[in-house]
Amino acid sequence: MKTIISIATRIIPRHYLQHVSHYFLTFFSLFMRGNNFEDPINNRTYKFLLPYGRINSRQNALAPDSMSLERHRLLWIFLKEKTNFFDSKLKFLHVAPEFCFIKIFKKMENLEYITGDLVSPWADIKFDVHDIPFPDQSFDVIVCNHVLEHVKDYNKVMQEFHRVMKPNGWGIFQVPIDYNNEDTLEDENITEPKEREKLYWQSDHLRLFGLDYAQKLRKNGFKVTEYNLTKELNPDLVARYALPKDEIIYFCEKIS
Repeated sequence: MKTIISIATRIIPRHYLQHVSHYFLTFFSLFMRGNNFEDPINNRTYKFLLPYGRINSRQNALAPDSMSLERHRLLWIFLKEKTNFFDSKLKFLHVAPEFCFIKIFKKMENLEYITGDLVSPWADIKFDVHDIPFPDQSFDVIVCNHVLEHVKDYNKVMQEFHRVMKPNGWGIFQVPIDYNNEDTLEDENITEPKEREKLYWQSDHLRLFGLDYAQKLRKNGFKVTEYNLTKELNPDLVARYALPKDEIIYFCEKIS
């Protein structure tokens, strides 16, 4: 299973992989039932979770029923613990929508929920994030995760998020980050897929952000609060939910 997942994640784009594999994994999950791990998104419990990763597979990463990864479960807990996402009336733009959230968010009566992406089969609207087709100050909340490492001009995309966000709105724009590097690694002359995978962790990444990521968001107009949520949670829960222990959530606000 580990080898199959590793090969599949290298060859097949994630949104298509999820579309095909969900039915198989839902069946396979019947043989994984137990009480060592819990997916907080749907409260299913498992003896073990599935490995996931393109280069070095992470153990106990993928929850089969929701298709959530560590970062998705962390985001779910953050939304519940630190935001008004489940309580307030919000117009919400979800860019590159994650499979594990779509059905849940669509059923939430407090949300006016709009999904968008350039290629995702689940997106309501197809668009390029460099030119978001909505008027200024359209959304209370914008979530767009693991996209900015792929785009040609991340500054332009950040500016677009800021433009279409309402005053006092907020957003979460997570990216892969090398926490051992102060500076973002980027070189437009590096075009060889194998070299990009080596340097940027994935062949279709155009950069690997460093600890300067928050400053880049601030330069494009956002007030940024950095949360290391797993440091606040009970360690037993961090282990039970299989959360990423070092991931920082960058909470971006547009101050009026």
